[in-house]
Amino acid sequence: MNVEPLGLRVLVRPIETEAKTASGLILPDSAKEKPQIGEVMAIGTDEEIVVKVGQKVLYPKYTGTEIKLDGVEHIIMEDGDLLAIVD
Repeated sequence: MNVEPLGLRVLVRPIETEAKTASGLILPDSAKEKPQIGEVMAIGTDEEIVVKVGQKVLYPKYTGTEIKLDGVEHIIMEDGDLLAIVD
């Protein structure tokens, strides 16, 4: 399914962090924190958006609208909610 955000919105796919502690214990999904880094999958139609598709971005924990596309979690959020571009 293709989704094209409108206006100043971006579609971000959260990047899962490693599910192990430093001592090697594997954490269940319920114990993991929500990821705060994601990859930009699509951008809106407004020319003022500064991020590009494929860039990794940092965003707040509780932002945007969560959706599933082909069984994969994504978040649609305003570009102003993005905190930083990550290298």
